[in-house]
Amino acid sequence: MTSRSTEPQTAESAYQYALRLLTGRDYTSARLLGKLSGRGVCELDAEATLVRLQNEGWLNDRRYAVRFAEAALADARFYGPRLRQEMRRRGFEAGLVDDVLGGLQEYLDEGAGIRAILERRYPDFRFPAATDRDKRRIIGYLQRRGYGLSAIIQALKAAQHDQEYIFTYKLRGSNK
Repeated sequence: MTSRSTEPQTAESAYQYALRLLTGRDYTSARLLGKLSGRGVCELDAEATLVRLQNEGWLNDRRYAVRFAEAALADARFYGPRLRQEMRRRGFEAGLVDDVLGGLQEYLDEGAGIRAILERRYPDFRFPAATDRDKRRIIGYLQRRGYGLSAIIQALKAAQHDQEYIFTYKLRGSNK
């Protein structure tokens, strides 16, 4: 795919285009290089543009990887192998992904992520009262996000126990 304009792409126009892209959202170096190539920028100018952006602080794969992983974990969007897969799909190098996720390992709480999803997405879900179809649907949803089956079952049972405790507490409180 070539540039939309008929003018040849210069190093400065490639730089301006890359800056416009980076003001909208973060990109990995690999993804930005692909964008520049798709725009018809020669490989030498594209590489020079990436180096310039990195030197000026506009492009930093490590910073983007850390922010992406932290946001994905905080939102409980992805976890474990699915987070690793999503980061690789977005163009992060395997070594960087391992390094970033290794640094975040101490902050990972699989059960808390599952509970956050259940509270946000399925607030009325009650494990003992749910049909087998609903249980499979929710367990499948959580597995597709990267959560392990044993952690999912454990979190669902813990949520059931918490719900029973709240229900019992409310019953006792209303008899006073």
